[in-house]
Amino acid sequence: MGDSMKTQFEQMMDGLNDVEAFLAGEREGFNAHVPKQVDVKAIRNRLGMTQARFSNTFGFSLDAIKHWEGGRRTPEAPARTLLTVIDKNPAAVLTALRSAGSAAAVGSPRPSTVHVRAVGKRTSGAFTKRESNFAEGRKRITK
Repeated sequence: MGDSMKTQFEQMMDGLNDVEAFLAGEREGFNAHVPKQVDVKAIRNRLGMTQARFSNTFGFSLDAIKHWEGGRRTPEAPARTLLTVIDKNPAAVLTALRSAGSAAAVGSPRPSTVHVRAVGKRTSGAFTKRESNFAEGRKRITK
């Protein structure tokens, strides 16, 4: 057990040393782990979204989502990366996708908390009215 723990510790230290070298500019490139498979339907269901709402909210085509979920196509690496981030932190993705213009259009100069509905729990809605309007592409013009 001691040898395997030492190996795990050494692997973690190697990884940390790689990050430090990269951040210090001593090493170029960084290898991100992109999963080979992503369960799009499971991610969408955890968020309590329909295919159409998931498509509109995160910028995927509805056809792509249908093909991915039906097993007729596999998301390419950039889509798998985005889907992985959506799975881990959907609020961060929504904040990142919200442009300064759309944030102002919904009356908020700064990012706000996004509420997503958990599967198996009833809530009044998956998003607040502001996020719902943003997710559906509506903009309110204020003067």
